[in-house]
Amino acid sequence: MRIETLDDPAALARHVAEWMTAAALATEGAFRVSLSGGSTPRALYGLLASDAFVRRFPWQRVSWYWGDERFVPHDHPDSNYRMTREAMLSKAPVPPANVHPVPADGTPDEAALRYERTLQAAYGAATLDSSRPLFDITLLGLGPDGHTASLLPDEPVLGERKRWVAAVSHGRPEVRITMTYPVIESSRHVAFLVAGQEKAAMLETIRAGGSQVPAARVKPVGELVWFVDRAAAGEG
Repeated sequence: MRIETLDDPAALARHVAEWMTAAALATEGAFRVSLSGGSTPRALYGLLASDAFVRRFPWQRVSWYWGDERFVPHDHPDSNYRMTREAMLSKAPVPPANVHPVPADGTPDEAALRYERTLQAAYGAATLDSSRPLFDITLLGLGPDGHTASLLPDEPVLGERKRWVAAVSHGRPEVRITMTYPVIESSRHVAFLVAGQEKAAMLETIRAGGSQVPAARVKPVGELVWFVDRAAAGEG
């Protein structure tokens, strides 16, 4: 894995905004991004919609998905979709047809299956091909317990290899819906965004190698990069 260390969360957000913009501009045609929740990505999303980036980013051909979501209404305070909408989607020229939130109605299993079908429709097939990644960029976070997306420690979802999306009904107070490893790994670039001293111990464990926590088990078909601030890197 490649690690890039930035001074603080603000510097991290600006660096990743530049990186995402460059990656999108270097391609032609549809560009698919899988988003992460949390405070660190929120700063990034707000920056992309700011004057510094909004006119540079190719919004018209970028489609947005979510790597995981709490099974709550889209206007709920805990919704990753709501956070992204407030920080970026409502402030940038994003075509509504390019926004693909996780369904929040029906049962969790039904919502997971519907989102799986949404992804398969975008991909044009029901089987992933390592030579043709689903996503161009997948953003991920790191929990102090080593989870990423809603791939939670010791949960059965960690072993799921057939389903693209699964409901996770244990391990957290609320039910969650998450992309599984094969879908997260089907990306040209997988980027972990990690900030804060509370992440330092887990990041050091993963950097040492051999860890089996969920985040350490992500092995994308493309590039794997960790963007971290100095506090998370144990440098301040």
